Amino acid sequence: MNELSGKVAVITGAGAGMGRATASLFASRGAKVVAADISGAEAELADLFPDAVLPYRCDVRDEIQVEAMIAKAAAHFGRLDAVLNVAGFGIPGLLADAEMTDYDAMLDVDLRGVIHGTKHAIRAMTASGGGVILNWASVAAFGATRNWGLYSAGKAGVVAITKAAALENALSGIRANVIAPGTIRTEAFAQMPQELSSQLMASIPAGRFGHTEEVAELAAFLVSDRAKFISGAIIPIDGAQTAQLA
Repeated sequence: MNELSGKVAVITGAGAGMGRATASLFASRGAKVVAADISGAEAELADLFPDAVLPYRCDVRDEIQVEAMIAKAAAHFGRLDAVLNVAGFGIPGLLADAEMTDYDAMLDVDLRGVIHGTKHAIRAMTASGGGVILNWASVAAFGATRNWGLYSAGKAGVVAITKAAALENALSGIRANVIAPGTIRTEAFAQMPQELSSQLMASIPAGRFGHTEEVAELAAFLVSDRAKFISGAIIPIDGAQTAQLA
C-alpha cells in the first residue's frame, strides 16, 4: 500500500515512540520525511531509510528553528504536504504542588511547539495550495486525571489550536486534525512500575495498551487522500478508554 507515495511530511518527535513509528511507516509507504528531534536519534531513521528520510535537529520551543525546518523540507524535497507535530512530554504532579517551572518546561513543548509547527505549516501550505496538519494531543485533553492537571491543560490547548487552524484555513485546502492517544506502549511506558501498569491496564476496556504502530497507521490514513474531507476532528486511539463514564 503506497497511499503516501510522493508526499512530503515533517514529523517532530521522530527520535522515539509514536514519532519514530510514524516516520518509519511513512517512509515505508513511499513518503519523503523530514524526521525532526532534539535528541540526535533522528539520524538512526536516515540510516534505515537513506533515500526517504532527511534527519533534522530541531528544538520545537524555538520558533526560528521550526520555521527553518519547514522551509528546509520544502526546499529539499520540492514540496510540503504534511506537518505532524508529535513532540511532547508530561510531568506529573498535583495542582496544589505545581511548580511553574514544570509548567513552562512542559507547555513550551506540548503547546508552544505545536503552535509553532501549526503556524508555519499554514504559511507554507497556503503558498503551495494546501496540505495536512496533524497534531498530537492525548485522551488527557478530554478530562482530568489525578497528578496530570498541567499536562491535560496543554493537551486541551492543542485541541483548541487545531480546531482554529481547521476553521480558518479550510478554503485554502488545509486540513487540521488531532490524534489523541490513550496509553500507548512507548519506551517510557516500558519503564513503568508494574503496579501502575496494572492500574492503567484495568482502565482500558480493550484490555491492553496500544502500540505505536497503530497510532502511525491512523496518522497515515489522516494524511492520505482517503481522509480529504476530514478536518477539525479529534480522534481518540485508546481502546474505548474515553467511551466510559467512569
